[in-house]
Amino acid sequence: MLAGKFYTIVTQQQPDAQSVNTTIALNAAHPIFEGHFPDQPVVPGVCMMQIVQELVSGVVGKKLLVQKAANMKFLNMIDPLQQPQVNVDITYSTVEEGVKATAVIKHEATVFLKFQGLFK
Repeated sequence: MLAGKFYTIVTQQQPDAQSVNTTIALNAAHPIFEGHFPDQPVVPGVCMMQIVQELVSGVVGKKLLVQKAANMKFLNMIDPLQQPQVNVDITYSTVEEGVKATAVIKHEATVFLKFQGLFK
């Protein structure tokens, strides 16, 4: 779990029953950046996905795992020194197979991750 150590939630709003908009602060001093990469930190793609997974799990109230990634695009790198806070916008719906979700991690006009998939 990355919440509380790798990132913290700054604000979280649920504009409706099937969406959540969260601003998170990244911990640029986290040990993961010593290996990814020294003197030029970059948030690993797997960490971006873990953040989405944790936020979806939190909003539906149960632990979920990614079952299917229909679309996953890493468009830009997140440097926690340049973008110490990012926004994670998620829309989701409960379906028979689990929870379908669409997520975007961004800062202002820069999009870092676009994801569409299924959690169960």
